[in-house]
Amino acid sequence: MTNNSIYLAQQLGEQLQQLGWSVTCAESCTGGGIGYAITSTSGSSSWFKSGYITYSNEAKQVMLAVSEQTLAEFGAVSQAVVEQMALGATKAAQANVAVSVSGIAGPEGGSAEKPVGTVWFGFAINGDVSTACQCFSGDRQEVRSKAIEYALSQLSSLLHS
Repeated sequence: MTNNSIYLAQQLGEQLQQLGWSVTCAESCTGGGIGYAITSTSGSSSWFKSGYITYSNEAKQVMLAVSEQTLAEFGAVSQAVVEQMALGATKAAQANVAVSVSGIAGPEGGSAEKPVGTVWFGFAINGDVSTACQCFSGDRQEVRSKAIEYALSQLSSLLHS
């Protein structure tokens, strides 16, 4: 966890408080890192609903209503899955906003189509979902840290626009 992640979480919290909204997160490869950054922020209980660490496909299905068909067709690291994760998290937590993350942090698990460092992000804001894909370099911890920072900064940017 970096100080920058905590700073980004504080910025996000200020935005959410101004809007009177709440956020939830649905994480796979980041393993709760986004939730940790958010809850490192004093007062986050007023705008952070909950976090879901759905590392397995089964957890994504049970906790976030990601369809088995979507997982089979596109794989866990895909645009379709992070969309369903984000929407499922907002519904489960009854939050206005969600960020979801699924990726390949490495060192194993990559392929030619989805190399190590590939991370998909979903951002649900009042029912509208946008996605982004990034490919980060570095070791497992660096990929995870970069993914956490990207998720927080991108969500903040989307709320600002």
